[in-house]
Amino acid sequence: MKTLTSFVVIIGRFERSSITGTILGGQKLLDTFERRSRNICEHIKPVINTSLILGIRIREVILLQSLLFHVYGHHQSYPENILEDSSLFLSDFLFGTASSANQEDIQLMTFLGVISYRFSISWCRILPRGRFGEINYLGIKYYNKLIDALISRGIKPFVTLNHLVKPRDAVSANICFKHFGNRVKYWTTLNEPNQQLILGYLTGKFPPSRCSSPYGNCSQGNSETEPFIATHNMILAHAKAVNIYQTKYQKEQKGSIGIVVQTSWFEPISESNADKEAAERAQSFYSNWILDPVIYGKYPKEMVNILGPALPQFSSNEVKNLENSRADFIGINHYTSYFIQDCLTSACNTGHGAFKAEGFAHKLDRKGNVSIGELTDVDWQHIDLEGFHKMLNYLKDRYPNIRIFITENGFGDLQKPETTDKELLHDTKRIQYMSGYLEALQAAMRDGANVKGYFVWSLLDNFEWLFGYKVRFGLFHVDLTTLKRTPKQSASWYKNFIEGHVNRRDLVVVDNQ
Repeated sequence: MKTLTSFVVIIGRFERSSITGTILGGQKLLDTFERRSRNICEHIKPVINTSLILGIRIREVILLQSLLFHVYGHHQSYPENILEDSSLFLSDFLFGTASSANQEDIQLMTFLGVISYRFSISWCRILPRGRFGEINYLGIKYYNKLIDALISRGIKPFVTLNHLVKPRDAVSANICFKHFGNRVKYWTTLNEPNQQLILGYLTGKFPPSRCSSPYGNCSQGNSETEPFIATHNMILAHAKAVNIYQTKYQKEQKGSIGIVVQTSWFEPISESNADKEAAERAQSFYSNWILDPVIYGKYPKEMVNILGPALPQFSSNEVKNLENSRADFIGINHYTSYFIQDCLTSACNTGHGAFKAEGFAHKLDRKGNVSIGELTDVDWQHIDLEGFHKMLNYLKDRYPNIRIFITENGFGDLQKPETTDKELLHDTKRIQYMSGYLEALQAAMRDGANVKGYFVWSLLDNFEWLFGYKVRFGLFHVDLTTLKRTPKQSASWYKNFIEGHVNRRDLVVVDNQ
């Protein structure tokens, strides 16, 4: 089978006319995509160069989605039983925040006192005409200015090469390493490829909106083959980018490179062996789907057993390349948990996760009248601290000794018509969420989880994909009319927590791996 060896497989809107060419790496269709994608960049550039923006990613996403389908003081009273002890986190631990890259917002990070900032690089700024054009050195200058400004304030850049915007070639990764790698010490290739492919090719909720019944209602697609082919290509693309960095740049630049996956904890709905095995299948068809190949060079056995020939095989050379391009660390984005019910050997109701391409592992948020975690106003998010603890221990055991960064964790407020700005600013629920998850993180670290950093999602209220502006994750409130940023109570809490950590300079343990 022919596969793409580009940095990221193209999975945007513009390949919909011929899925076979794109998924299998058809060069003609890739050329067509790039010519069309140049127009996207041309539309985006005037917007993302304006000074009053919520952040680059917000405006990019607004355009891409349209194409594709009173200030709180420092002395707040916090809820009871809130974590204040940061003693377990040694001083090299990266406390950060994540959002989009915008100079204006560095002042907000300085206010928080964060040690690191996670952002992505837009290929439209670097190669606005794709491989048909030259490097845009104004874009290089922009990111140099941003990176230098962060470093001058003691903030370490943590850079994602691809966050749902698709370049063609590994040359874009190479350009980034070449121009920014002397200062950027943390790189990730892809953000949540598992979630991208599930939503894009299994359920069809994200572009390119390809799926088949019973997984979703799309005009074209095959949910039992296409997600696995596209993911296969993304894994190979990841390995190529890692290889470029590790062979050409890492020795001199002394940085590290990894990948970010979405994780959820999957709890067996009963003590039966069938449900326990189903919970393991759920992990294999979600996070292990990506992590096993990038760490071990092979797919999980649960996927191999169920999918058979529908799951692409790595050639001997590809296995060798994967093994020689092992990620230096893994990043996980974690928000919630699910109960899992077996649908392979047991009778179960149809629903999310219940079918073959999902591992016959039905995902449920309730067991009878018992919720998997405390309910929130966001229907997919349940607060399950123990689930986060278990997830970290699971990763520790499955991928021993590898460094882990919590690259996203945060709480979403649903903005209802009756919700006031005062209510959004007085976000005690977010403080409780962050405090609880940091406590669970501490517990996992005491168990031996090699966690090296924690990034709050997000710095700002931003455009949350299919939820638009209705769900707010930010530590800073954004007025969508004036774009004014206002710190929420959670920003003051996080600031105070970080100050307690940063001031402990007597426990310096430098991690140069």
